[in-house]
Amino acid sequence: MSGSSNKAVMGAIAANIAIAVSKFIAAAFTGSSSMLSEGIHSLVDTGNGILLLLGIKKSKRPPDEKHPFGYGNEIYFWSFIVAVLIFALGGGVALYEGVIHIMHPKEITDPVWNYAVLILAIIFEGSALRVGLKEFNKTRGKASFYKALTDTKDTSTAAVVIEDSAAITGLIIALLSLTAEQITGIVYFDGIGSVLIGILLLGVSTFFALECKSLLIGEGLPEKDVQKINKILFDDENVTAYKRPLTLFFGPEDVLVNLNVNFKDDLVADEIEKTIDRIESKIKTEIPAVNRIFIEAETIKRKKTFEKNNR
Repeated sequence: MSGSSNKAVMGAIAANIAIAVSKFIAAAFTGSSSMLSEGIHSLVDTGNGILLLLGIKKSKRPPDEKHPFGYGNEIYFWSFIVAVLIFALGGGVALYEGVIHIMHPKEITDPVWNYAVLILAIIFEGSALRVGLKEFNKTRGKASFYKALTDTKDTSTAAVVIEDSAAITGLIIALLSLTAEQITGIVYFDGIGSVLIGILLLGVSTFFALECKSLLIGEGLPEKDVQKINKILFDDENVTAYKRPLTLFFGPEDVLVNLNVNFKDDLVADEIEKTIDRIESKIKTEIPAVNRIFIEAETIKRKKTFEKNNR
């Protein structure tokens, strides 16, 4: 998955650099607030892409004495920073620029520059989004786009999809604002467009920050995967009872599973060892992201367990 993430992020960075330069040139020639906001948006997106690459690189570091479970959560930290930057630099500046231009409107000059850049930017952003969606859809399955976006643990690829989707929406808003001003002659449309872009980015950043927060504070496997583990334990002939599995994401492909299991009393050590190996193998086959499994084999309180004779 990290290779896919790198590909999506690098594609987005390349597109955003070219687009940011074009937007700032157009804003300088035309004085458009919406175009300036879009230029800032693309510049922030470029920096965000670099931060995501940094997070991906840092998350690959091997475990050490200080971090025995590795550095997989680095990607979630840097993704959260990206969400904050979208909010503060992207949304905040766009909103500010929009309010200023509504209070002190200026007529746009040489609008052809804006139209040319916006159309090219939509094409470039669309290409970057296509790459991101291709990587994102590899693990999407049959889930709806929104559900897959909220459920994914690969926040770097999700960030690219969210940013590029917001970028295209922002470009369309800027294009409509420019067109409305040209048709009606009302100079306030440019500032209004910038405000709408700011509100869009604030909403997107808030959504993404909340998704990252859930993973940073310790999110476990979704219920469907927990039930897969329960079924494996329930079906095993040597397991008599078990507690609900405790799971934790340390990265998109790095999941810890803790199991508290009660085995048949007449099993010898060798049989218990084979049973544990069998359970671990089945769990890793069913849920490939799981790479650490700890099984505590002991007598556990009946009222807190799943017992086969009661099911």
